[in-house]
Amino acid sequence: MNDRDAGKLPLEALRLHLVTDSALCGARGILAVVDAAVRGGVSCVQLREKSLDTRAFVERARALKAWLGPLGVPLLINDRVDVALACGADGVHVGQNDMAPEDVRRLMPGGLIGLSVESLAQLAAAERAPVDYYGISPVFATRSKHDAAPALGLEGLRAIRAGTRRPLVAIGGIDAGNAAQVMAAGADGLAVVSALCSSADPEAAARDLRARMLPGGRVYG
Repeated sequence: MNDRDAGKLPLEALRLHLVTDSALCGARGILAVVDAAVRGGVSCVQLREKSLDTRAFVERARALKAWLGPLGVPLLINDRVDVALACGADGVHVGQNDMAPEDVRRLMPGGLIGLSVESLAQLAAAERAPVDYYGISPVFATRSKHDAAPALGLEGLRAIRAGTRRPLVAIGGIDAGNAAQVMAAGADGLAVVSALCSSADPEAAARDLRARMLPGGRVYG
């Protein structure tokens, strides 16, 4: 990372993200799914809530932060910088139409900031932004995000890899069947929704994903 990038979490923390989905977690609840997935090897949790009101969102985020903190697993908040600040999250992940990364950095100078990149056309501007990693989205078609951009495919991921030294976390239609291919195409980490939230056994599913990911990874100074 360069000197514009303030987040200091090691690359290993980005290796396997669980992006939550309340509907897919169902009656088990988010905390039970997160608990199982972390036991299986999830290294980062991104709390994504599109329907909760702000107070309930903050309460859920605080509960997750209180539980994940002692385990050393970072908590990121999807889109909502206000919620991230209120709960003391480790960082925030923003999309192309959310708060500008420069504004996020001013509000969270030491936080981990991720930015969604959906095309090569978005990469040039992203390289000037004070962020720590890119969420490359979607690699494959996905049903967990209704407003997703067209799928990049492995070739699109390779093209973005060639254009940046920043860490890439791939998301969109990723599961145990394609995880190794995605890592081989240049991803430094994977972010999954359905593969864990819909699983009958999130712990086993997370362990399977970790086993299929390539060992090692790039080093960013």
